[in-house]
Amino acid sequence: MSRVNDYFEKVAVLQAAINAGKAILEIYQKNDFEPELKSDNSPLTIADQESHNILEKCLNAQFKLPILSEEGRSVSFEERKKWKTYWLIDPLDGTKEFINRNGEFTVNIALIEDNIPVEGIIYVPMSRTLYFGSKSHGAFKIENCPNNLNEVDRVDIVKLPIMTSRDEYVIVSSRSHMSDRILDYVTDAEKQHNNVGLISKGSSLKFCMIAEGKANVYPRFSPTMEWDTAAGDAICRAAGFYVLDYTTKEELRYNKSELLNPPFIVCNSIG
Repeated sequence: MSRVNDYFEKVAVLQAAINAGKAILEIYQKNDFEPELKSDNSPLTIADQESHNILEKCLNAQFKLPILSEEGRSVSFEERKKWKTYWLIDPLDGTKEFINRNGEFTVNIALIEDNIPVEGIIYVPMSRTLYFGSKSHGAFKIENCPNNLNEVDRVDIVKLPIMTSRDEYVIVSSRSHMSDRILDYVTDAEKQHNNVGLISKGSSLKFCMIAEGKANVYPRFSPTMEWDTAAGDAICRAAGFYVLDYTTKEELRYNKSELLNPPFIVCNSIG
């Protein structure tokens, strides 16, 4: 049993993710919401907005840093390019999974320094699982996370990755964005590995599977935005994995003029 602040300094941010997750879960369980469509035709619910409000309030109160959120105000590159350190958040990652009621949605928070994600938090409301990691401390997981970390002196904290080897070569892919290119990737993998498995997951849970060691690789060819990946990227890096541009094999960079990510791959080695 350990104290959370021995592993992660910004406990207030962990608590904010939990609080946002609780609010999301209350709306999810009531099942009384009407999804809207944003300008890019992606779905938006009251849960996205409520989570954003909780996270923004906490981060503004605790830290004097800019915030870039999927559900926040649009920030021009002219303003953003001056930011050395800022929060990058996705208040409800997996809105489609939320609407489809499969439970595979998360709260994502990342701290970006010099265009690199150095701290990441992913909270899974349905399972009350908290993933977090930092460049300086490593990556960790708490299952059955208490609702209030400040009222619990010690919790079970597991260092990631948990699994380091398996008989099956596991590829994890997006539940909502399966494509022929992914199937071709699986076919190519089968030529190199005797036993290949394909698992589909929603939201940033794919990054969590890599960080835990439950999957070998996560290739992503369909579009993602920087707030979709930053928290998972930070956690995977902290666990010793790589999040690479699929073409250049360079680590992903953040706060680009365009916030769209290139195709990428999450894996345990470069090359």
